[in-house]
Amino acid sequence: MALDRIRIEGSKRLSGEIPISGAKNAALPLLAATLLTAKPCRLRNLPSVKDVDTMAEVLRVLGVRVNFGDGVFEAQAASLTNDEAPYDYVRKMRASVLLLGPLLGRFGHARVSMPGGCAIGVRPINLHLKAFEALGAEVHLAEGYVEAKAKRLRGVDFLFDSVTVTGTVNAMMAAAFAEGKTTLRNCAREPEIAAVADALRQMGVRVNGDGSETIHIEGRKELGGFDVTMIPDRIETGTYLVAGAITYGDLFLRGARASDLPAVLDKLRETGAEISYDSSGIRVRGRKPIQPTDIATAPHPGFPTDMQAQFVTLLSLAKGVSVVTETIFENRFMHVAELTRMGANLKIQGSSVTIAGVEKLTGASLMATDLRASASLVLAGLAAEGTTELLRIYHLDRGYENMDHKLRAVGANIQRVHETGK
Repeated sequence: MALDRIRIEGSKRLSGEIPISGAKNAALPLLAATLLTAKPCRLRNLPSVKDVDTMAEVLRVLGVRVNFGDGVFEAQAASLTNDEAPYDYVRKMRASVLLLGPLLGRFGHARVSMPGGCAIGVRPINLHLKAFEALGAEVHLAEGYVEAKAKRLRGVDFLFDSVTVTGTVNAMMAAAFAEGKTTLRNCAREPEIAAVADALRQMGVRVNGDGSETIHIEGRKELGGFDVTMIPDRIETGTYLVAGAITYGDLFLRGARASDLPAVLDKLRETGAEISYDSSGIRVRGRKPIQPTDIATAPHPGFPTDMQAQFVTLLSLAKGVSVVTETIFENRFMHVAELTRMGANLKIQGSSVTIAGVEKLTGASLMATDLRASASLVLAGLAAEGTTELLRIYHLDRGYENMDHKLRAVGANIQRVHETGK
C-alpha cells in the first residue's frame, strides 16, 4: 500500500498565481444527479480528487456508462444493472448518501450503505430520511443499509429541523420526480445548492428560491440531460488565501469568486491581510503582524466550518488572543493537538478553542486526521521554521487537487514523498 507523505521546508514567502479547481462539494451531488435521467450528462472542470473518483466508481457499479478525462466527465444512466450502493465504496466517502434521492425519485427504490467519511463527529442522515418520508417514501434501516421505496413521490411542504446541505440537495433531487409542487423550508443556502438547482433547470425541472431558505420545485415524470461547468471551489480558495496571509505572501487565485465566501474575506481583512478581487479572481497580500480575531462557524453565508481549521492555524501566529467557536460539528478540533506540537498555544474549552498567538511555529512530524485538518497542517508547515512532515495525506487527496504542485509553483518548498509499506 502506498504511504505517501508530504515534506515541507517552511518560512518561504509565497508569490504568484494559483488556478482554482472546480468545487468538490458541487461535483459530488452533480455526479449523483446523472442518475436522474436516461439522457447523456456532461460535467466540465471537474476536480481530480479522490472523492470524485470514488463517486464515479460507485456510478459504474450501478451500471452508469462513464467516461472521465481532462476534467470532463460524461455519464449516461440509460438503465441500471444495480440499485444498491455497497459498503465497500460508500465507506470511503459519506457523500455517497446523495445517491438516495435520485435513485428513489427515478426508480422508486434505493438501497445505500450507511455513509462513512471524515471522523469529525456525528453527521446524521435522519434529516434526509424525514424528507423522503414526507414525500411519500417508506424508509427502513437494516444491516447497515438505508432502503427507501415509493411507487410515486408526491409534492409536499417540508421544513428541515436544522440546516443541512446534503439533505437539501437530496430532497431536491427526489422532488424532481414528485407529482405536484414541493416546497422545502429552512434550506441550506450554499453556492453548491444553486449549482444543483441550475442543473435541474437544464433537465426541465422548475426550481426557484435556491440561494434562499425556501426552495420550490415542480416535479416531472421524465428529465433531460445537462451540460454544466463546475463553480470554483470556495474552500480551496479560502485555504490558499490563508496560505498567502500566513506566509506574508502575495497570491492571485485565478477563477476564485469573492461572492462565494464573504465571511472568510471579512475575517482575513480583520487579521490584517489585504484583499482585492475582480471577475478574474482574488488577490491576497499578507501583512505583519497578524491580528487576532474571534470566529464562530455558521451556515452560509456565515463563516464556513470547512475553513475553521485553517484559521486556527493562521491565528496561532497572531499578535494577541483569539477565540474560535465551532457550532456545526463536534470533534472538529483534532488539528489542535498537532498544532500544539509545533509550538502553538491552544486551549479547547467545550466547542471553542482559545488561541494565544506565538511568535513562531516549529516544524514537526504530524498526523492528518481529516480533510480540512490536513490542509491546516500544510499551512502550519508553510509558516513554520524547519521541516514538517505530514503523514496520512490520503485525507488531503480526497478534496484538494494537486496541492503540492500548486504550492510549489508559487515558491513553497514542498514535496510528496512516495513510500511502499507492507
